[in-house]
Amino acid sequence: MSEIAKTVGQRIRNYRTQLGYSQEKLAELSGCHPTYIGQLERGEKNATLESVEKISSALGVTLSKLFEMIGDTDSDAKDIPRQCYEFIAAKTPNEQEQIYKILIEMDKYKNK
Repeated sequence: MSEIAKTVGQRIRNYRTQLGYSQEKLAELSGCHPTYIGQLERGEKNATLESVEKISSALGVTLSKLFEMIGDTDSDAKDIPRQCYEFIAAKTPNEQEQIYKILIEMDKYKNK
């Protein structure tokens, strides 16, 4: 499958787990089959725009948030900012805040 399908699938999984939803619960809320949710999360299926819209709505996430920073990079370059974004986006809001605080502290020391 494409990198886009894998990335979107991972983001769906991240948002789902942050909410404490099972794949079955997300399937129920979105009107999709649980097997389909699993296939999307693993990047095994290309989602239709309609199903992505239903899933994003069930997760309370905008479509733009789900597709943020996809396709913005040069495939030949190592994209550290995007990798950092993906890493942090997979964390809970509390973990994200802690990571941000650590980065701010690190930045303070580099300037000394």
